[in-house]
Amino acid sequence: MGRLAILGALHEEIADLLAAMDPGAETRRIAMRDFQVGTLWGTPCVIALSRIGKVAAAATASIVIQEFEVSRVIFTGLAGGLHPRVRVGDVVVADALMQHDMDARPLFGRHEIPLLGRERFDADPALSALLLQSAGGFAREFASGGGQPSAPAQPQVHHGLIATGDVFVNDNELAHALRERLPDALCLEMEGAAMAQVCHEFGIPFAVMRVISDSADHAAKADFTDFLVNLARVYTAGILKPLLLSGALREA
Repeated sequence: MGRLAILGALHEEIADLLAAMDPGAETRRIAMRDFQVGTLWGTPCVIALSRIGKVAAAATASIVIQEFEVSRVIFTGLAGGLHPRVRVGDVVVADALMQHDMDARPLFGRHEIPLLGRERFDADPALSALLLQSAGGFAREFASGGGQPSAPAQPQVHHGLIATGDVFVNDNELAHALRERLPDALCLEMEGAAMAQVCHEFGIPFAVMRVISDSADHAAKADFTDFLVNLARVYTAGILKPLLLSGALREA
């Protein structure tokens, strides 16, 4: 079994993972990116900061697949809530991802990836199920009083469509238009579907986990920044640590 790759767009989203890697982890620098290679909670991993946006995420995913012999990829980080039942502090695990800003009409259908004949990329069911299970355990700890004081009292865990685009949505009208156009999309972010397309083309199983930091509205910048500084690393480490310690990824 090859390594697990864990990617995040911002340092705060993966900071606790980097700090928890076993002594002896090595750093390889490729294409202006640092790839930390070692063992995390008993699991061979490579962890990298992809940076923000679809091109950056696709480049990083291509590198980890080709250079580090990874067998699976997890992308983690924050997202803006879009669906009415998704609230700040909730966790979304993708069952599929799509690019909401892809539009090559009239040559191809809206949202269709040119020459691939598809709009959506399905996340790996087994890997996503493990993330859902671990996220559920994390949410129950919060509900029982084990969370941070500034965190939501009872985060919910959702499984569904994540929409990706090269835009930080902090406008009520744009959020409403996206909600009307993509009624089944749970949240918005800027990297997942690009990484998913790369994994699809290489035949690498992947999963995406997002924590809702804001509501993609006029207050999104302030809400996102506060959540990023105070809670992003808590969620990422809190969900991934028990999963990696369980050995489920090494046994799968």
